[in-house]
Amino acid sequence: MTDTPENPYRRHLLKAAGVFTIMGAGSAALPGCSRQHSGRDRPLAFSEIPHLLDASHHLPEGYHADVLLRWGDPIHTDTGTFDPATLTAAGQRQRFGYNNDFIAFMPLAGDAGPGEADRHRRSTNSERGLLCVNHEYTLPHLMFPGYDDEYSATRGVSAKHVAIEQAACGHTVVEIEKTARGWQPLLDSPYNRRITLDTEMDIVGPAAGDPRLQTAADPSGTRVSGTVGNCAGGKTPWGTVLIAEEGFGGAFQGDPDAIADPVEARNHHAFGIVPDNRNWGDHDRRFDIAVEPREPNRFGWMVEFDPYDPESRPRKLTTLGRFEHEGFTLVSKPGRRVVAYGGDDDEGQFVYRFVSAETYHPGAHATNRNLLTAGTLYAGQFNPDGSGHWLPLVFGDGPLTPENGFRNQADVLVDARRAAALLGATPMDRPEDVETNPVNDCTYVMLTKNKRRAKDETEPANPRPRNAAGHVLEIVPPGMQGDRDHTSDSFRWHTFLLGGNPNAEDPDERGAYGQQVTGAISPHGWFANPDNVAFDRAGNMWIATDGCEGFGFHDGLWAMATEGEMRAAPRHFFGCPQGAEVCGPEFTPDGTTLFIAVQHPADGGHSTFSNPLHRWPDNDPALPPRPAVLAIHRKDGRTVGS
Repeated sequence: MTDTPENPYRRHLLKAAGVFTIMGAGSAALPGCSRQHSGRDRPLAFSEIPHLLDASHHLPEGYHADVLLRWGDPIHTDTGTFDPATLTAAGQRQRFGYNNDFIAFMPLAGDAGPGEADRHRRSTNSERGLLCVNHEYTLPHLMFPGYDDEYSATRGVSAKHVAIEQAACGHTVVEIEKTARGWQPLLDSPYNRRITLDTEMDIVGPAAGDPRLQTAADPSGTRVSGTVGNCAGGKTPWGTVLIAEEGFGGAFQGDPDAIADPVEARNHHAFGIVPDNRNWGDHDRRFDIAVEPREPNRFGWMVEFDPYDPESRPRKLTTLGRFEHEGFTLVSKPGRRVVAYGGDDDEGQFVYRFVSAETYHPGAHATNRNLLTAGTLYAGQFNPDGSGHWLPLVFGDGPLTPENGFRNQADVLVDARRAAALLGATPMDRPEDVETNPVNDCTYVMLTKNKRRAKDETEPANPRPRNAAGHVLEIVPPGMQGDRDHTSDSFRWHTFLLGGNPNAEDPDERGAYGQQVTGAISPHGWFANPDNVAFDRAGNMWIATDGCEGFGFHDGLWAMATEGEMRAAPRHFFGCPQGAEVCGPEFTPDGTTLFIAVQHPADGGHSTFSNPLHRWPDNDPALPPRPAVLAIHRKDGRTVGS
């Protein structure tokens, strides 16, 4: 074709080719996970929305979004209307939490009651279920009046407001039902519950009971109050939910250099605990490391709980390591060991895999519940030639010895970051969601960004210095589609796409997308900063972003094929209100509803409770902007995206 003004996509392809050339053969020369049609292909056929930046959310023509749950909405019938002026910590514990993130839809069998958990676990009902939602962190300057800016609302929050913040973190379970009026929460459901920093939890696995997890409040090192920093998560085939503890370091305050134990001082530095963090420790002393230097070691884990049993105690799984978990997602095949993939959400950190010691057997709920308590954690090594290896984090292997400061397996798991670095794992560009496509059986790594990487630190898996736009890698385990061996310690990898504008002049900022079709993406199809990911029933990838406002437009949701001629060619589906990001995309089993979490709307600039950028989603002058979960569906009732 001729390079004319009418054919801008030829220029895009030539530029993209230059980007892949600088990556080297290790990624560009590899074939895709699958370029063959799976037989389940469902072409994406919605009308794209444009890049925008305003106070509204945006959807394609023919779609509608129900505002299902917002911060402060009651989850019980005896809880009154939300009023931020009279909100208390006790009241917040009966309400939907703040900054909704990960979403799990757990079906309920229509003909089964609360005591029939096993029937519910087997259900694929798409019209009734439990919505399980994380609440990652709080923003006092948007939650309460009286704070002039984000800084004053970090250091000078009152005891009353700190207590409300703590009650607004954690997790919510709410029964929901699809009705003629759209999706509705059922406030009289016995399943509805909040999991907060007051919820008692067990600590299980190799680090449970270790001295590094023992505190004055818990000399046993096996019990802990609550969870915080709850970002993404995962679901298990035995009907439990996994929730991550990511930015937990920001909940603690104090000077690590003042801690007598140099091991814990180094540990606290690694997770960003500094004297001028938020002031929770002024009012709740366990968050002051000068008072309880080992309390941070009780956070940074994956938490598992059973939503079908509202009386069950959550438990922290130390087998899955301690770091800033974005989440862990499972690959479960009958008669085989369970594999879980996850990322450590920080620049220069690692991709992880866990392999259970025992095998998965459908229907054996009681024994399956033990699969995540024993096994081996691995860190990923992405080699320049496109090969990869999973490096086991096992005490006594290689450098993980007393000579390097590891006493036992508990030390390896508490200090998983340091162990992975010593083994030679590949530092990545902020690995966030890592999920396996159920159709092509390959695993995708969302790498959001890394502005710290220098030119001499790049390598094929992370090819751009100061990677402001992020990228996505595709991991291909050995074997054929549908029967890949995720337990193998070797894999192949390559770059699925590079975020950013495909027409950027600077090759370090240039995006690269679907390469098989000229003009595969529109001017609105490109995005930056991939964060969360989900797959629909046809294997199409849906990526939620965090950072597009730095490129001049809203964060949102982009969908694309993972195989065929439109592979890695994004289409723009949803746009956030200004200041917000999309989290936790989740489909009902039949694909007719897509749940998304819109987090921190109106954040940024000098936006405050009294003078916000906007007041989405209520647009009520008496209410602040509120994070909310949306239930998106087609007006004709057909499958979302088709």
